[in-house]
Amino acid sequence: MSARLRVALVGLGWAGRRIWLPRLHEHERYTVTAVVDPDADARAAAGAPVAVASVEDLDPALVDLAVVAVPNHLHSPVAARLLARGVPVFVEKPVCLSVAEADRLAAAEREGGAVLLAGSAARYRADVQALLGLAAELGPIRHVDLSWVRAHGVPAAGGWFVRREQAGGGALLDLGWHLLDTVEPLLGPVVFDQVVGTVSADFVNDHSRRARWKDVGDGAPGPLAAGDVEDTARGFLVTDRGVSVALRTSWASHEARDVTAITVEGGAGTAALRCTFGFSTNRQESSTLVRTGRGVTRAVPVPGEPVGAEYSRQLDELPGLLADPARGGAAIGRAREMIAAIERLYDSARSAGRAPELAGAGAGHGR
Repeated sequence: MSARLRVALVGLGWAGRRIWLPRLHEHERYTVTAVVDPDADARAAAGAPVAVASVEDLDPALVDLAVVAVPNHLHSPVAARLLARGVPVFVEKPVCLSVAEADRLAAAEREGGAVLLAGSAARYRADVQALLGLAAELGPIRHVDLSWVRAHGVPAAGGWFVRREQAGGGALLDLGWHLLDTVEPLLGPVVFDQVVGTVSADFVNDHSRRARWKDVGDGAPGPLAAGDVEDTARGFLVTDRGVSVALRTSWASHEARDVTAITVEGGAGTAALRCTFGFSTNRQESSTLVRTGRGVTRAVPVPGEPVGAEYSRQLDELPGLLADPARGGAAIGRAREMIAAIERLYDSARSAGRAPELAGAGAGHGR
């Protein structure tokens, strides 16, 4: 067995504690040697050999990989500081909040000679992998429909998630990053020629619509912070090869269940996946995948797996990606295209007068 990677977990909020720390401890390829968080109690509870308040206090010689799971607005600054010091970084989505941040990350990667790897687990789900395999049989792909609609799921962890200054945006940036990350495996590298979007915020400050699963095991829920981001976004994008992509993301809605749906339309047929991304307890009971062609629809078997298995599967892949010299610049390049599209969706909503006060990522960066 290959040597274990020494990992520093940076950020001990909900994602750090609930997603990454237990999976890193369980995985045979990793040893958590350090944690970084400004909260002394959180550091003590993590039980790592080294516990520091800032990445500046982290010794690069003791770390093979830093997993960055801090609030959104700190993703890029923290990752850039680590990269510039020669520490390889795996950063949670969203990797960056603007094209300018992506460019600074690319510069830090070159300066430090360390690679950045991007966190976005959706493509590692077993049902998404089954969809990708089926999509390869559909001939030329003409359209992709991406939707993640929660019945209730406004994140209020610490309040920062609904504040534009710290989160960078709302449901579009949060859920849309996962959805848009499935486009490249379907279509290959894409450039969007046309982008139009709209946003709304009917539920973001409704306490009854908060993400209830984040309260489990974390004590009594705190007050819902006043939010200034969108809870719903809709967009339509067209690639430079003429493939259209429809996008909807909703933290809350009038639906009964939280459902993620991806439909791929090709010249030889259509494939449709219905499931629930993420950790919601109000989820679709199981994933379903169907293929339709010439008026006939048939079910395609989908492997079952525990909720969150995609995050463990992503950890399986990281050592190989980290060892690949060709990975330099690849993740940042993809992240740059992703945030450019998201910026343009927000810009479209703002320029057309659709809830301009809720335009999140890319504010002030017209494209």
